Amino acid sequence: MKRACGVLLHITSLPSPYGIGTLGKAAEAFVDTLRDCGQTFWQVLPLNPVGYGNSPYQSYSAFAGEPLLIDLDDLVANGLLTKAKCDAADYGADPTFVDFEKVVKTKMPLLKEAFAAFTSSSTGGALDVAYLAFCKEESAWLDDYALFMALKEQNGGVSWIDWGDARLRNRDGAALNEAFGNLTEQINFWKFTQFFFYRQWSQLRRYANKNGVKLVGDIPIYASFDSADVWTNRRLFQLDGAGNPTKVAGVPPDYFSETGQLWGNPLYDWGAMKSDGYTWWIKRVRKSAELYDTVRIDHFRAFDTYYAIPYGEKTAVKGEWLNGPGMDLFNTIRDAKIGDNSGEYPFIIAEDLGELFDSVKVLLRDTGFPGMKILQFGFNGDNADNEHLPHNYNNNMVVYTGTHDNSTINGYLKSAVRATNAMAKSYAAPNWFEKIHMACIRSLYASSAGLVVIPMQDIIGLDDKARMNIPGKVLPSNWVWRMQRGEFKPSMAKQLRRLATTYFR
Repeated sequence: MKRACGVLLHITSLPSPYGIGTLGKAAEAFVDTLRDCGQTFWQVLPLNPVGYGNSPYQSYSAFAGEPLLIDLDDLVANGLLTKAKCDAADYGADPTFVDFEKVVKTKMPLLKEAFAAFTSSSTGGALDVAYLAFCKEESAWLDDYALFMALKEQNGGVSWIDWGDARLRNRDGAALNEAFGNLTEQINFWKFTQFFFYRQWSQLRRYANKNGVKLVGDIPIYASFDSADVWTNRRLFQLDGAGNPTKVAGVPPDYFSETGQLWGNPLYDWGAMKSDGYTWWIKRVRKSAELYDTVRIDHFRAFDTYYAIPYGEKTAVKGEWLNGPGMDLFNTIRDAKIGDNSGEYPFIIAEDLGELFDSVKVLLRDTGFPGMKILQFGFNGDNADNEHLPHNYNNNMVVYTGTHDNSTINGYLKSAVRATNAMAKSYAAPNWFEKIHMACIRSLYASSAGLVVIPMQDIIGLDDKARMNIPGKVLPSNWVWRMQRGEFKPSMAKQLRRLATTYFR
């Protein structure tokens, strides 16, 4: 892998006057910043519609984009909204975090107003032609997603398993046709949001690539139970006759949690998926290849063996390890010629963190995908062989100070025991003008790892008030952090560029 470096910052965390980061000018300005700092990668979290707990890993669709990320200024430029109305709306008073409840209540009505204007002004122009072409090209997932969202809205937002009409829960053909006829306007609204999301994202990707920046996406390992994916493909998941999960996903008790993590996602029926050639996964990875230059697959170890917890359990204590699809799935993806792992940079990055059996390491080796290493995990003892310490890295790795699921590096060291702090300072060895978080970043840049990706919170040097997520818990502080204008200072940009130049990244 060619030596390179990048930054992890989710779109929602970008500055914006509209309560949440969007795919507009601030995103393009961030690309400019990355380019000027010598960065060649921008990693984001999943862009799918957020679900339970505002988590992008609990999405209503594995194929759709989050409507809240749509840039309102673009809708204004297309004559679908007025700037005065967008500016006057209330998106929340505190610009340091996303008030999802407030943003949803304010922005979704604006999007519906824009849709009404789009419908009433439709004259067969270029925008209309592009919209119709998009709906046709994406119909394989878009029709079901739009119907799912329209039905969910009609049923007060409850999960599909609780919809009043059993015929719709069970996807009776006649009932679906009736719903398509009765909810035409609502269905078209959700298609409209996807058209503008994809249009804006494609424009941002072109801009990034033109400026030498590659976009790294994220594929969550599991689908949310309350999603168009599960509702549409029940036979591909471990569900009972009524549609309820029989076993759900999570991770067992470990050093971080004595009761483990109960995620609650339904598990795949890998036998059923294998029988149809892993079609759903092929479509999912192919869609990711259309959106991103590189993609991180979350919780890679579950493709080897996955942890299954009986449905209804309150914790993850009573689970068992079951076999996943292994190389059979990745050979199928390779045969489908999706992405390219033979160039300077890989298409797939494997998130191989957590408790790993030897068989997981064999699977990673057989795929050839680069794995991940986390510097924080290296400062946990006097072990020279700790694979998370930079002197043990090799080129086929993507390394981080931490991910969205970790403390910031300053937050980690602030709460760590004295011995951990002493080891971090001794190992990173900050010089007289260097703060510890920058010394940690420097140690990664100097390593032999192919790609270094640093969360923006760590570059700025923030503590755990800026932590993105505490995994396994639904908290109001999860997923809401936002970077402020001017928070990433010119001196920080200069330091980042110096590191990129010094260490040939």
